[in-house]
Amino acid sequence: MVPGNAMNEAGGRVPSQLRKGVLEYCVLALLRDEPKYGVELLTELAAVSVMTTSQGTIYPLLSRLRREGLVDTELRESPSGPPRRYYALTALGRTALAEFAGAWPHFRNAVDHFLNDPQGDPA
Repeated sequence: MVPGNAMNEAGGRVPSQLRKGVLEYCVLALLRDEPKYGVELLTELAAVSVMTTSQGTIYPLLSRLRREGLVDTELRESPSGPPRRYYALTALGRTALAEFAGAWPHFRNAVDHFLNDPQGDPA
């Protein structure tokens, strides 16, 4: 295998793995201010290219968030087409989002530490 090919494969895997780790919290953040339906969430995620995902990923994620009590759902009539299922953040979802928001800077700083100077003292 040519090293350049390995880098290309790894380059594709890295954003995917990172996205998997944070996608649910990005979705919770998108629901912070108002309920949204699935396609609306997909569109907002796609506005930041590394967060682009598919319906096959977002709907199972939303179902899991609902089962875990982090979001509630409500069917609303649509001006075009069938009713839409809107997802809204619950109190438990707000708590989970706040916990993530509190942990994220420390996690990000730790990763940056290892990427920038793995032998140095943490900042």
